Amino acid sequence: MPTRSDEATDGAAGTELVSAAQELAHESRTAAAGWDRDGALPGHVRKQLAAAGLLAPDLPPAYGGTGIGPPAVGEIAAALGGVCSALRGLFTVQGMVAAALARWGTPEQRATWLPQLAAGELTAAFAATEADAGSALGSVETRIEPADDGLVTVDGRKRWVTFGADAGLLLVLGTTGGRPSAVLVESDRPGITREEVHGQLGMRAAHIAHLTLDGVRVPRSHLVAPAGAGLSHVAGTALDHGRFTVAWGCVGMAEACVEDAATHAARRRQGEVVLGDHQLVRSLLATSAVAAAGARELARSAAAARAPGPGRGVSQTLVAKYAAAAAAASASRDAVQVLGSAGIDPDSRAGRHFRDAKVMEIIEGAQQVSELHIAERLLRRFTAPAADTARVTGQSS
Repeated sequence: MPTRSDEATDGAAGTELVSAAQELAHESRTAAAGWDRDGALPGHVRKQLAAAGLLAPDLPPAYGGTGIGPPAVGEIAAALGGVCSALRGLFTVQGMVAAALARWGTPEQRATWLPQLAAGELTAAFAATEADAGSALGSVETRIEPADDGLVTVDGRKRWVTFGADAGLLLVLGTTGGRPSAVLVESDRPGITREEVHGQLGMRAAHIAHLTLDGVRVPRSHLVAPAGAGLSHVAGTALDHGRFTVAWGCVGMAEACVEDAATHAARRRQGEVVLGDHQLVRSLLATSAVAAAGARELARSAAAARAPGPGRGVSQTLVAKYAAAAAAASASRDAVQVLGSAGIDPDSRAGRHFRDAKVMEIIEGAQQVSELHIAERLLRRFTAPAADTARVTGQSS
């Protein structure tokens, strides 16, 4: 597989793409409220994202990407997330599927699908979650079983699939012979039924759907990595990429809410008193700003840890996602409080982020699940080897 471009080119390309993302976000700020009300991200916006090179831009140039590094990917997610979580969601899910294929796909799979994903000719979706599995993806019940005619048959029901309502390519997580596996499924194949979700708490423009795959047959060459590697390798790479961009998207949400709240507080008067002169309002603004700044620094740390290659810095990414989701939730809550009636207006950016931030705290496992993982890694890091423990306690082996 071709390697990423050198750091100098990466820097120039990254700067250009971040600027493009910021410009698109600025142009979309007013329209995003309408997308949320309508429950749909317009097709022309997706084309804009693709035309600007903002779909899977970290892919190598050989596959239509620019080869940018994690810092630029993060800043793009922050820019898009600051205006619309569905827009950032498209950037995320396209990148998740592309990252999994770039690392674990066959040469034929990469050559076939990656250029289409980078060009926006196809919208991708990652079909993993199930009703009885939730974030415990090792418990999925979808079956991906080989047939005698060189095909595989896929049977299962997936829930809460971002852009599942109209994605052209699905990366489906299931089991083959009881072992985790993953397979690519074109969504126009017979046996696929989509049930679009409307009116959910957040991410309303992200074309979320529940999918049923009933006897869907695809070529065996669509299997991604051998059975047994579907969760730890294929899904693991996709989820890691997703957490990283979600973390940065939450940074963008938190910073946008701080901006809106501070702007309102500086200009809004209650009689002869500026709202920002109230001590409690200043306290809300300060704590929100500090939380957003802390989340950004953790996201930068995660980006630096990922720089050597995909799948690196998993612990830092998990911490960054946890902190950024919490920052987005608290900053949006406080912004709505400061904004008052303006914060609950249908066109309020802070109001949308308030709803979306709660989804970000739940997605890919609730905050409490993340706490368990973070604590487990922490305890493992500071657990003394058996020999050291024996010396400390005066015991001999």
